[in-house]
Amino acid sequence: MALYDDFEVKPYISPERDLATEEFKPVPRKNMELLADDLLAGDIILLWRIRFGTFANDTVYSKYFEYSYGINGPAHMQTLIEKGYAYEESAFDSLDHISATLKKKILKSKDVKGLSKMKAADLDQALKDHFSEEELGTFFKVRGYALTEKGEKAIDDHPQVIDRHPKKKF
Repeated sequence: MALYDDFEVKPYISPERDLATEEFKPVPRKNMELLADDLLAGDIILLWRIRFGTFANDTVYSKYFEYSYGINGPAHMQTLIEKGYAYEESAFDSLDHISATLKKKILKSKDVKGLSKMKAADLDQALKDHFSEEELGTFFKVRGYALTEKGEKAIDDHPQVIDRHPKKKF
């Protein structure tokens, strides 16, 4: 697209987008300028989202990653993992991403008793007592993402990117 000819990095535009019919707003140039280690503003926002502790391998990527930051969210997540900024958590570390109902169902497979009286922390402990990492991992596929020290530093080194990002009002 000629609009982006002089950009340092060309924004990602999904092949599914129909630019002829949609209202098109260009990705800001500042979001396509390379930061340290060839990161883009969208990478910093992706790391920031991971920091909340709610981002997992089943999370739907917001359209703003493409529309405002010019990145393919899932592809950039893989790159951030490969570069050591984030990692996919283990099954045990991902327990906060599954429901108590599923935890009880998993424990029932081992005939664990007293499940109705257990609180979340009790369920997690019972899972740790009765399952190995490999065995637990066969019951669910969702895995959380977490930051490494390198990922935390990248966010801290680029507060201006976070400051520019629109925040929800609560």
